[in-house]
Amino acid sequence: MPRNVNEPDPWEYTLSIPNDPRAVTVCRRTLRLILTIHGLIRLTDTAELLATELISNAVCHAKGPAALRLRWRDGVLRIGAWDGDPDPPQPTTAFANAADMADMAESESGRGLTLVQACADVWGWYPLPRNGSGGKYVWCDLGAAQFVDHLGRI
Repeated sequence: MPRNVNEPDPWEYTLSIPNDPRAVTVCRRTLRLILTIHGLIRLTDTAELLATELISNAVCHAKGPAALRLRWRDGVLRIGAWDGDPDPPQPTTAFANAADMADMAESESGRGLTLVQACADVWGWYPLPRNGSGGKYVWCDLGAAQFVDHLGRI
């Protein structure tokens, strides 16, 4: 299938980070730079939110280093976070009523994967083998189609 001339070529970046809360800011700023350089500025705000939540979880719940991985292919931005903790991510369960939602809004934690579920097209995770780096990889996809302007530009 021919590639759309307005669509950037495929690319991939990985940023390894220490287990340090300041690394979340480094990831967010690096992501913004990468998307700007590749002409995907319209994805930046949502992509920053998603990457921040995934990397924050990796830094908060794992004991060692982590990594942010960004991949663009076929009009989809995949944002992923690797960490050394093999335990599956625990998304918040569905809200039973408005009071549950209000409680979550006031909470200082526990909203990350709920935001990812709400803003990403799809998300998931998979464990990584012990003989490699171990841990898990949590990812989400953000399709560019929803960010195309009236001239067909991303």
